[in-house]
Amino acid sequence: MAKKVVASLQKGEGKHFSKVIKMVKSPKTGAYSFKEMIVHNDHVKDFFSKK
Repeated sequence: MAKKVVASLQKGEGKHFSKVIKMVKSPKTGAYSFKEMIVHNDHVKDFFSKK
């Protein structure tokens, strides 16, 4: 699956997208997990500002 995403991002339109990774703490256990998404460059700050 990752190879397919990387291959599609190497085309011309892929330059407008970024893979973002955010560390999220679970309220129940206190353990950390990682949330990964591919978002448009205009929405990167929105992704990190949301909880």
